[in-house]
Amino acid sequence: MGSPAIAILGTGSYAPEKILTNDDLSKLVDTSDEWIFTRTGIRERHIAAPNETTSQMAAAAARLAMSDAGVTAADIDLIIVATVTPDLPMPATACFVQHQLGVPTHAACFDLNAACSGFIYALDTAWAMLGSGRYRHALVIGAEKFSSVLDWKDRTTCVLFGDGAGAVVLGPTRGTGQILGTKLYTEGAHTHLLCIPDGGSNTPDPAATGARTPRTVSMKGREIFKIAVREMEEAARDILAQHQITPAQIGCVIPHQANLRIIDAIARYLELPAERFFVNLERYGNTSAASIPLALDEARSSGRIKPGETTLFVAFGAGLTYGSALVRW
Repeated sequence: MGSPAIAILGTGSYAPEKILTNDDLSKLVDTSDEWIFTRTGIRERHIAAPNETTSQMAAAAARLAMSDAGVTAADIDLIIVATVTPDLPMPATACFVQHQLGVPTHAACFDLNAACSGFIYALDTAWAMLGSGRYRHALVIGAEKFSSVLDWKDRTTCVLFGDGAGAVVLGPTRGTGQILGTKLYTEGAHTHLLCIPDGGSNTPDPAATGARTPRTVSMKGREIFKIAVREMEEAARDILAQHQITPAQIGCVIPHQANLRIIDAIARYLELPAERFFVNLERYGNTSAASIPLALDEARSSGRIKPGETTLFVAFGAGLTYGSALVRW
């Protein structure tokens, strides 16, 4: 007997109420709306309230996904939260989400850190676990409070990121949303290009050294840009070839929403019109692991994803991690 076909049964998303525009940022750092938009494609981003946590945003998106899928908390037996901004270093943010949703104790709950590729990594993990037959319904959530790890005096990073969450419910297929395949990659030689250089076991004790490394995002933007384009092209090319699908057969591409120039480069490589790509970067900025599931929920609710079509997800992130996934609706 073969493994059961697993599908996305429902989607949901959440963005904090507060919106920070490029003009607002120009009052904090030496920048302007024109400078940010021409280089990134971002106009504004959502910022969580000081007392708003990653788990609260994750749970809000999850509730909508569960409602969309027609499942209850009692149906969930696996929760994976992809995040680099957990509520606490320990325990897992997924445990807080489980409690907030009222999911029973039989559920396995854990976090996954693959940065901006986190949702695709979590999707692959949940797909495999459900495919084993040992789990039936999973919540796969990408959620980030990136505003909590930004240096608001560094214009090279603080203009890029935003907060939010996106979630999907996975389960046995009902004839739509079937996961066809995933491809994951890592280039660990480039860990220094995008990181938070403090807060882990590799951090010197400030009491002993008298120094502290900032617990904020450090990024070498030019190097990241070049590698990101190459990585996303590779991830797209490989999964399409593996499934003998041409770019023209893809109904919608949902890329990681990091930079419009990167997305444009992928469009040129795939020889697809820009209209084939779903982009909400202008309104959210880079929400890291929340980026793809948040965009997926908006794409579905706006009618951009149609029955019978195949959707391509492609992402890259710190690590450097990258990956792709195919879903047929």
